[in-house]
Amino acid sequence: MKYLRVISQALRAMGCLGMLLILISPGAGLAQELGDHQYTSQAIQAGLRIYSRECALCHGPQGDLVGGVNLRLGQFKTAQSDEDLRSIVTSGAGAGQMPAFNFNEADLNGVIAYIRAGFNPEGVAIFIGDPARGEALFQGKGECANCHRVNGVGPRTAPDLSEIGAIRSPASLQRNLLDPATAILPINRPVRIVTRNEETIIGRRLNEDTYTVQVIDSQERLRSLQKSDLVSYEISMAPSKPPTTLSSAEVADVVGYLLSLRGLQ
Repeated sequence: MKYLRVISQALRAMGCLGMLLILISPGAGLAQELGDHQYTSQAIQAGLRIYSRECALCHGPQGDLVGGVNLRLGQFKTAQSDEDLRSIVTSGAGAGQMPAFNFNEADLNGVIAYIRAGFNPEGVAIFIGDPARGEALFQGKGECANCHRVNGVGPRTAPDLSEIGAIRSPASLQRNLLDPATAILPINRPVRIVTRNEETIIGRRLNEDTYTVQVIDSQERLRSLQKSDLVSYEISMAPSKPPTTLSSAEVADVVGYLLSLRGLQ
């Protein structure tokens, strides 16, 4: 069974509005690298019981009943780092709407583990790194900005990530970095098209119906093509990018940054 180390004192009190954590788990390697607390599958399953008893009334079974907050997806109003979360849950928030509740260490670990596992009692707890470090990696070492567009800046050859934090789970984001072949959405798969005019188009599929296909080509041009005008139309099952070479801690930071992308406010 895999383990993940996360912040040992991330939450000291938990109430109806108090469970504010995210997900990511490359396993023991990241746990050792980050040097935080360790959670087990037993803790995750215990957390389900505690969450259902203490928190689901306000947050709901899927953690999405409070406006601007989705605990299962790791979406919060203001918190980004674990330090932010500690401050919020230990002090309360919302002018008393979120009280600070004290759990014993085992119960606290269970609730944290359950939230970090994305409300999946069979899952593994996932760690999210620092968004600021993640943005620097996204723009630099990780080379993500070479293909992806964010808030109107960057190329269009890969999917726009401006709102990715609002529509994809942390686990999904991590999988896109570590194993893109299994994580890429079918609509985003690379395509190679040859027209009757002998033009070869390499690009990314945007939309498709019975008679037409819309792609953005390698020159960032939007193309709408009639299928009757095509000699061949191939959808690649291989990802357009290889798995990341970033370290486990760096992957956690990039995921933290991606989760902060929710469109221009």
